Amino acid sequence: MENAPLLMLGLPKGSLEEPTINLFGKAGFRISKSSRSYRPSIDDEQLDGRFVRAQEVSRYVENGYFDCGLTGQDWVRENDSEIVEVCDLIYSRASNRRSKWVIAVPEASPIKTVKDLEGKRISTEVVNITKQYLADHGVNAEVEFSWGATEVKVPDLVDAIVDLTETGNSLRANKLRIVDTLLHTNTVLIANKDAWNDRNKRRKIESIAMLLQAALEANNKVGLKLNIEKSKLDTILEDLASLRNPTINQLADDNWVALETILDEKVVREIIPELKLRGAEGIVEYPLNKVVF
Repeated sequence: MENAPLLMLGLPKGSLEEPTINLFGKAGFRISKSSRSYRPSIDDEQLDGRFVRAQEVSRYVENGYFDCGLTGQDWVRENDSEIVEVCDLIYSRASNRRSKWVIAVPEASPIKTVKDLEGKRISTEVVNITKQYLADHGVNAEVEFSWGATEVKVPDLVDAIVDLTETGNSLRANKLRIVDTLLHTNTVLIANKDAWNDRNKRRKIESIAMLLQAALEANNKVGLKLNIEKSKLDTILEDLASLRNPTINQLADDNWVALETILDEKVVREIIPELKLRGAEGIVEYPLNKVVF
C-alpha cells in the first residue's frame, strides 16, 4: 500500500485554474488533469489535491479537508474563515495585479455616495462583505446574492451591484460607474491551523510558498549575460542603472570580463542596443523560472 501524501492541497477551479497550473509549473510542480476531472495529478509524492471553486477553498482549509490551498483574500473574509495566511500571491486570470470589489451603478443613476444606497437593492457574490461595509457606513439596504452576470442586473433588477474588477473595463463597457471601493484583494496561500502546527507539514507548505513567490518574482524579469572589456566596465555600470549588482567574472583574456545580471524585461529592448554600442559582445538574454532573494 502506497504511503499517504503529506499534504492535501486545495486549488481554485474556474478563471484561476489555468494561471494556477502555470504558476505551479514555473515553481517546479507539474500539475495535470483532464477537462472534467477535479482531481489533479501532481508530480510530487508528498502532494495530493482537488480543484474546487475559489469561494469554497477557505472553508475546506479551515475544516481540515485541505491542509493548505490557494484562494482570494476576499473569500477568506467573506467566509470568515479561521486559517493561517501564509503569503500573498499576486496574480489573477489576466495579470499580476490586485483586484478590487467595487460598488457600481448605471452612469445615469442619482446614486453618488454610499449614503445614497439607503433603502436600495444591491446584488453581489460577496453578501457578507457588502453587509459589513454598509453597516460600517450606517446604511440600510437590501443585499441579495448573485449567481453571476451581475453587471446585467442594473438598473432593471437592482439599484447597484458590488462586483470584482481589475481594470474597470467590463464595468465601463456595461455603462456602469464606480461609486466606491470596498476592498482590494489578491490570491493567497492559506493553511489549516493544525497543519501549520505540524512541523513536517509546515516545512512543506513554507517550501511551496517560497517557490511560488519565486516564480511570480521571475514573471517580468530576464537574465542577461555579456562580455565586455575591463576598461569599459565602470562606465557601463555607472551609466546604465539597470545593471545593478551584477556578477562579474574574469575571462581567459585578462582584458575582458563576463557580466551576468537580472533585470526587468521591459528594460531589455532599451539596454541591449546600448550595450552593443558600448562594445559588449556575446549578449545573451534568457528567461527565468524562479528568482529567490
